[in-house]
Amino acid sequence: MAPSCPPPAPLPPVRTPQRLAACLVGLAVAAGAGGAPAVAAPPSAAQLQALESALNSSSDTALAGLLQAGPGLDPAQLESRRRLLRQQFPDARWQLSSGTQLRDGQPTVTLRVEGTRRQGGTTYRLEAEQLLALQSDGTRINGQTVLREKSLLRSGEKPLSVSLLIPDAVLTGQRYDVDVIFDEPLDGALAAGGIAAITPQQQAAMASPSLELGALAGGGLFRIVQAPLSPGSQTWAVLLVHPDGIVSATKRVRVVADRKSLEP
Repeated sequence: MAPSCPPPAPLPPVRTPQRLAACLVGLAVAAGAGGAPAVAAPPSAAQLQALESALNSSSDTALAGLLQAGPGLDPAQLESRRRLLRQQFPDARWQLSSGTQLRDGQPTVTLRVEGTRRQGGTTYRLEAEQLLALQSDGTRINGQTVLREKSLLRSGEKPLSVSLLIPDAVLTGQRYDVDVIFDEPLDGALAAGGIAAITPQQQAAMASPSLELGALAGGGLFRIVQAPLSPGSQTWAVLLVHPDGIVSATKRVRVVADRKSLEP
């Protein structure tokens, strides 16, 4: 429930290769299971309120009494990521709210985090979000499944508005579009961009992938990619460089074996 992402230094357009400083969203913990969660008791409203308060606490041990290790949930790793995020974005704030119900009626939780950082005269703004299915034993939260996950990190006095057009779930082996589009016309501005898949090892280490940038001929980055042949997940990191600022984004895509699982 705490991503860590070192802000990128300002980069001139079209210089390759570049080191992507995209935010690897781990709002919950490391990647959860890719499919629909097993039926389990959801946390109570009081537990969720306590969790939100603990996430926003300045104490390094605020989460200790609320969490227990279980499927998709490592409390020690979660606390470490929360601590790293607060170092990068001291004003980071978490917000929990009720999400949509799953097909089996199980409730979900939307977890958002926002924060800013000032570095070298530039302001970096983080927005990240997850849709989670949480499990509880009645006392502590002891499991989670990540159903959706994305992040945006933007620089500049007026952060560039972009649309992240990447599906939440795809079938195994499916070819699909990964598009990140500037919402405003470029009007002749020279922009560059690149995309890379984030490996599970990079996710575990919260490391950024190497990325080569190329000039963008249109109003954003447009790629056709292919899902793995086995169920799981696939996470993409995207970097766009514009004269008015930088946009780095990550998006996690669930990879499922049957069409019924596309909508959990």
